Amino acid sequence: MKKILLASAMILLSLSMNAEDIIISDLNLYNPDVRKCLLEASEQDGWELKSVYMNSSDELVMVFDKGNTTKIYKSK
Repeated sequence: MKKILLASAMILLSLSMNAEDIIISDLNLYNPDVRKCLLEASEQDGWELKSVYMNSSDELVMVFDKGNTTKIYKSK
């Protein structure tokens, strides 16, 4: 019984440590001017661009980090 409780506690802790803010935006990330504005505004607030990629749904995804927080912008 103690092993089950310990395993459950470890799973809960690991899930809370990987929290991310997923932002599905109406921004047209395919537009270079929109991407530039998002990059400039994010950098001014201390966010660092970590990744840009196309997901399996052919949506453009931009990942920003700031400390232990991650924000993910997806284009529709």
